Amino acid sequence: MELTELERQRAEKLERLRALGIEPYPHRVKRTHTIAEAIAALEQAAPGGEDGPHAAIVGRIKSMRVMGKVTFAHIEDGSGSIQLFLRVQDMGEESYEIFKQNFDLGDFVAAEGKLMRTRTGERSLLVERVSMLAKSISPLPVIKEKEVDGKLVRYTHFSDVEERYRQRYADLACNPEVREVFRIRARTLAALRRFLDQHGFMEVETPILQPVYGGAAARPFITHHNQLHQDLYLRIAFELYLKRLLVGMYERVYEIGRDFRNEGVSHKHNPEFTQLEFYAAYWDYNEVMNFCEHMLAWVAEEVTGSPIIRYQGHEIDLRPPWRRVTLRDIIMEVTGIDYLQYPSAAELASVMKSKGLAAKTGASWGYLIDKGLLGEVEPRLIQPTFVLDYPRDISPLAKSKPGDPSHVERFEYFIGGMEMGNAFTELNDPFDQEQRFLEMGKLYAPDDEEVHPMDEDYLRAMKYGMPPNGGLGLGVDRLVMLLADKSNIREVILFPHLRAKD
Repeated sequence: MELTELERQRAEKLERLRALGIEPYPHRVKRTHTIAEAIAALEQAAPGGEDGPHAAIVGRIKSMRVMGKVTFAHIEDGSGSIQLFLRVQDMGEESYEIFKQNFDLGDFVAAEGKLMRTRTGERSLLVERVSMLAKSISPLPVIKEKEVDGKLVRYTHFSDVEERYRQRYADLACNPEVREVFRIRARTLAALRRFLDQHGFMEVETPILQPVYGGAAARPFITHHNQLHQDLYLRIAFELYLKRLLVGMYERVYEIGRDFRNEGVSHKHNPEFTQLEFYAAYWDYNEVMNFCEHMLAWVAEEVTGSPIIRYQGHEIDLRPPWRRVTLRDIIMEVTGIDYLQYPSAAELASVMKSKGLAAKTGASWGYLIDKGLLGEVEPRLIQPTFVLDYPRDISPLAKSKPGDPSHVERFEYFIGGMEMGNAFTELNDPFDQEQRFLEMGKLYAPDDEEVHPMDEDYLRAMKYGMPPNGGLGLGVDRLVMLLADKSNIREVILFPHLRAKD
C-alpha cells in the first residue's frame, strides 16, 4: 500500500522494534484491570494518598509529553483514561529510550506498574514496564490543542464530516462523544427488546431475501439466486411474514432488523435502515396507540434517565397521553384545505397548486394527501402526535373505517418534526385483501413504488384464518436520533451508505 511520509516514518519505527526482537503485534497481552477498575482500586486502597496497588493496564496513547528523562502520556481504553508516568529510574535507560524513540500517538500499549497520584493529584500509573500491542501506522487526525485547567487537551476530530462517515473507525477512535451516540443506540435496542419481552411478545426472524416484496410502499433492491435461477428482493418490511405467524397461533411477535429500500437518501433516509415491527392478535389501532406511547416513554427513561428529552433545541415530553388528531383535521389546521371537499385527484391537485403546494402529476388522491399535504404538516409536529385515519387507496393492508369506505384505521406518529412509524388495525379478510391488491394494480403504473404486488402465499395464509390484530412499525434509527439529539440519520448509523468517491 502507498504510504505518506509520516506513515513511512512510523513504519520504520515498526521495523526498528522488530530488529530489537520486539514484536509490535504480539499474540497475547497481560491485563489485570480496565482503566476504570484501576482507578477504583487506587481510590479504595489509597483514598487521598499517593501509593496504590500494582496494575497491568492497556489502551491507546492519546497524548504524550517527553521531558528528558521523564515522559507523561495518557492512554485510553473502553472504560476511561489514565496518565502514564514514565521515568528512566523506574524502567531502565534502554526500555525508556525504546519507548521514547518508537512509540507514537495512536499506538496500543500495555503498561505495568504502581497506581499513584502525582504531586498535582492526577491519578496515574508509575510505569515499570511498557510494551507495544499494535503499532499505529496512520496517525489519528489531530485538529488542535489547548490548555484546560493546567492540562494539555487534544481535540481530535475530522473537519470533513463526510470523511468521518467514510472512516468511522478513526472517527470513533478520536471522538468520545461519537462513541457515546452508539452506546445510546445499543441501550435503545436493548430497552425496546426488554419492554416487548416483558409484555408477552416473542422475538422472531423472518426472511431478508424474499420472492415477493411487500408490507410497505417502496422500490426494492433486486438480486439473483444463481442455483435456483430466481430473482429475489431484499425485504422492504417484515409485515407479511410476521402476520403469517399469527395464523400459526403466535399471538404477539416482533422483529428488530434491517430493511432495504432503493430510494432517496436524505438526513432522515438511508437505503439500509433498522426497523422494529410488532403484531398483537386481538388488538386494534387504539390499543396499539396506547402501547406505543407507553413503550417510547419507558424506553426514553431507560436510555436517558427521563421521558422528557431535548431534541434540536426543543423540550419534548414523551409521557402519555399523546395528542391524537385525524389526518383531515391536522391538514385543515395547517393548510386550510379540507381534502374531502375535493374527491378526485385532479380536483385536489388543482387546489393544492392554487395554494402554492407541489402536486405530483398523475398521483393518486391518497398520494397527494399523504406526500403532498401531510408533507406540509410533518415539520410542525414537534411534540408526540398520533395522526389518525388515512386514505384507503394508499393503505392496502389496513381495515376500512366503519361507515367510511374512503378511509382506513391507520395512524402515523410524529416526534421532533419527523414521522417515526406507521400502524394499522390489520386487514384479516382474505377476499378483501385480494381485492385491495387488485385495486392497487389498476390504480398505479407497474413501476410505481407505491404499488403493492400481489402475494398469493400471503393470501393463502390468510385463508386458513388470521385473528384480528394490530401492528406497528418503528424507525429505530430515527428514535436514536431523538434520544441522542442528532439531526442527521448518518450520525446514528455506524457505516452509512455514501456515494462512491470517484
